[in-house]
Amino acid sequence: MKKDSKLSSVLHVLLHMAHSKRPLTSEELAGYLHTHSVVVRRVLAGLRELGYVESSKGHGGGWSLACDLSQVSLRDIYDAVGSPSVFAMGNRAENPACLVEQAVNEALDDAFSEAHALLISRLGRISLADLSADFSRRLSQHSGDSFHEHGHTSSQG
Repeated sequence: MKKDSKLSSVLHVLLHMAHSKRPLTSEELAGYLHTHSVVVRRVLAGLRELGYVESSKGHGGGWSLACDLSQVSLRDIYDAVGSPSVFAMGNRAENPACLVEQAVNEALDDAFSEAHALLISRLGRISLADLSADFSRRLSQHSGDSFHEHGHTSSQG
């Protein structure tokens, strides 16, 4: 089953914007994610409506941050991208007649609910500024030619 990587992707491009001295085009941001610029524009348009990013047209235009990184949590961005499902698991049937399946559903629903609440709470405690500081720390410790590999591997930058 394919994982939903929308939150991770949006955080990725937001950090690119945070560490860029100029606006970044949709094409540049799409390149970092190996996707199409239309996908980037669609997602960022929603973030623009919420005041997290802004865009400018023309030569030198592109996307840039419009928010204070310390005031925006990962939970805020999670909500902004539509609160994607955290779990790929679910109940076999939502309203079963079988008493065994009802017991299974209740146990799983309780566990899923607790895990979801824990994750959402944790996302609420991490700000974009925290992510930016972690990237800056990693960059200061990096000695390679390029800190920013965006190859087609599972360890994309």
